[in-house]
Amino acid sequence: MTLQLPPLSLYIHIPWCVQKCPYCDFNSHGQTGELPQQQYVDALLADLKDDLAYVQGRKIHTIFIGGGTPSLFDASQIQRLLIGANTLIPFEDDIEITMEANPGTLEHDDFSAYRAAGVTRLSIGVQSFSKEKLNLLGRIHNEDEAKIAAEKAKQADYSSFNLDLMHGLPNQSFDEAMHDIDTATALAPPHLSWYQLTIEPNTLFHSKPPQLPDDEKLWHIYEQGQLRLAAMGYEQYEISAYAKPGYQCRHNLNYWKFGDYLGIGCGAHGKITLPESNRIVRTVKIKHPKGYLAADKYTFETTDVIEKDRPLEYLMNRLRLMTPIPKTEFEQRTGQSAAVVEQGMQKSIERGLLTQTTTHWHLTARGHMFVNNLLSQFI
Repeated sequence: MTLQLPPLSLYIHIPWCVQKCPYCDFNSHGQTGELPQQQYVDALLADLKDDLAYVQGRKIHTIFIGGGTPSLFDASQIQRLLIGANTLIPFEDDIEITMEANPGTLEHDDFSAYRAAGVTRLSIGVQSFSKEKLNLLGRIHNEDEAKIAAEKAKQADYSSFNLDLMHGLPNQSFDEAMHDIDTATALAPPHLSWYQLTIEPNTLFHSKPPQLPDDEKLWHIYEQGQLRLAAMGYEQYEISAYAKPGYQCRHNLNYWKFGDYLGIGCGAHGKITLPESNRIVRTVKIKHPKGYLAADKYTFETTDVIEKDRPLEYLMNRLRLMTPIPKTEFEQRTGQSAAVVEQGMQKSIERGLLTQTTTHWHLTARGHMFVNNLLSQFI
């Protein structure tokens, strides 16, 4: 089989935030003094220019500006960044451009300014509407600021906006978790990310673990939360993502379908298909802001996804989605015949994790619950 070029996205990392949250393992750095906005945008565009060979004639169809807290940057700098990127690589006419925002850093007028700068979609990091839980999570906003942020996003004419919400928080009761869902859905975001807090290495919560709900309580929260979101018209399309019809995040869909993305900025990751040399490469950029800003070349590491690992890597991404898996997509994105996974798929079918047709594999309800069991067939 021959590798096919998938759609191309762009991820832009802005690493600064007001303060580091105790659960966060992202490459983020607390703000000290004035941010080097102009210098960093210059570096981002130089970084993108270095990656132009990976474009291979494609246009960019989605951009995600993540962090850190990108909304610490002025709208004028975000606009300069987007204009510069579009000069280097053409954008699709209907491009989706998402920017993460923190309710505690966005002044009300900025919503319209970022929209005018070219951002089409906001992702607002709410996490909870409980004052106690927000304090435990180290968040700098309060419940009212989160509500105002959602209302202002609606008024600023974004094509969509997302609210990030966590469950399984320290000492969280079932009623508290449901209150967060009810408060979030009352704000009518077209998209909602609802995911369980996990304790990651190299975080404050890892060195000083909080008391989290037990497994039975976590399952009850998840099960009832699913029902409540569905009743409000939100369709689960990915493990932790829910959307009203037509409002799925196209950028994230490209990740989970094993599409390509350029990654620019401190510690940003990229994944690129090179059909002519039958290669799939992953890139990592210099992680620390000081080193990144002082660099002539921004790529820290480039590694190949070797052929025998491609099926597992594809499935680890694709199985996050709720939709059936087209066998042709597997072949185009991995450059391998569907026959290479036939034995593992058959074992999964026998265990009730999967069904298949001539064209698709379908996860069963049991399969969605035991994805790791299915993936173990391909390790």
